[in-house]
Amino acid sequence: MTDEQMKSLARNKIAMLIDATTPRPGLLAQMLVESGRYGQVTVRRIYGDWTTASMNSWKDTLNFHAFQPIQQFRYTIGKNATDSAMIIDAMDILHARSLTAFVLFLRTAITPDWLPAYERPGPL
Repeated sequence: MTDEQMKSLARNKIAMLIDATTPRPGLLAQMLVESGRYGQVTVRRIYGDWTTASMNSWKDTLNFHAFQPIQQFRYTIGKNATDSAMIIDAMDILHARSLTAFVLFLRTAITPDWLPAYERPGPL
């Protein structure tokens, strides 16, 4: 990689937003490495109901990789309040910071709530 390419990557700022029900904690380092190929991950947030026992395995990994856990209670069965919280945060981050890209890890490959974001043309 040339010096110019390295400088360009250093200027790229990425927000990584993760639905904690999607990946296993052991994959977080690999996700950061892959995202780091495109720039610096400057916003690191992970969303879930941290009061449930199934989320305990995340604690050490989140601390090590400096992720901010965002509490999202499950208000109703069958609804994904986490997606809504991530959408709102993504819009807030988009308007408040100078970013190059978003990396989103969701429960499914294409979550209908996110289609407008996926379909948005051009750079952020």
